[in-house]
Amino acid sequence: MPGILYLCATPIGNLEDITLRVLRTLREADIIAAEDTRNTIKLLNHFNIKTPMTSYHEYNKYDKAEYLVNKLLDGSDIALVTDAGTPGISDPGEEIVKKAYQAGIEVTSLPGACACITALTLSGLATRRFVFEAFLPHDKKERKTILNSFKEETRTIIIYESPHHLKNTLNELYNVLSDRKITICRELTKLHETVQLHTISSAIQYYTQNQPKGEYVLVIEGCTLQELETIQQNKWMDISILEHMDIYLSKGMAKKEAMKQVASDRGIPRREVYNSLLKQ
Repeated sequence: MPGILYLCATPIGNLEDITLRVLRTLREADIIAAEDTRNTIKLLNHFNIKTPMTSYHEYNKYDKAEYLVNKLLDGSDIALVTDAGTPGISDPGEEIVKKAYQAGIEVTSLPGACACITALTLSGLATRRFVFEAFLPHDKKERKTILNSFKEETRTIIIYESPHHLKNTLNELYNVLSDRKITICRELTKLHETVQLHTISSAIQYYTQNQPKGEYVLVIEGCTLQELETIQQNKWMDISILEHMDIYLSKGMAKKEAMKQVASDRGIPRREVYNSLLKQ
């Protein structure tokens, strides 16, 4: 019989934030696949767990996933752990999960700590709808695309950030979003945990005077539906009504429907669209 792949959530700071089920699984598994064995050994030593470990990280995730899947097919049970939190969230865990399913192996997740959810519940912002972006990409073009997408995002936005990039990221957010509410969570569940409710500008001011330290989760207010409507209408003001009409006509839309859509996009009466076209 093939083994089972267990996705084991581990503490994001406070070692007491681990479940009894995870502890039992870490003891009973044949192998623990750890993102950083040097980090995980501290956790295992604390709970006197002697299970053998192997490394599984961003730089070996493809080849090592194949190796681990073969071990699973041979009958070994494997517990996958990340540096902190839930495997598969902002780490290479998704690759081995995908390959395990392709090989017909059972996968189960043992829930527990997750920094993005912890920060969201502490933020004081809307929690019903949210979007998680993890760390913003380093590639400038890709980063710009994602930041610009935040302009029209009505859900609460969650991103991770390191201390040496925090000030730059806050400035980028201000340039794109202006002065929205932001909650900055630092060192969650650890001794020096802090949660600060800011606007983006006040956060910039604070970290101009105080050097960032520790790991951060930023929870950012989404735009309101009224703001979204204004943004979408303003996007069309850079082109003429005729050019706007051509976009819909080129897609095969009937002229009457195109006029109706243009009027809706620009927030103007349909008569104004009609009169503008008569002048062309």
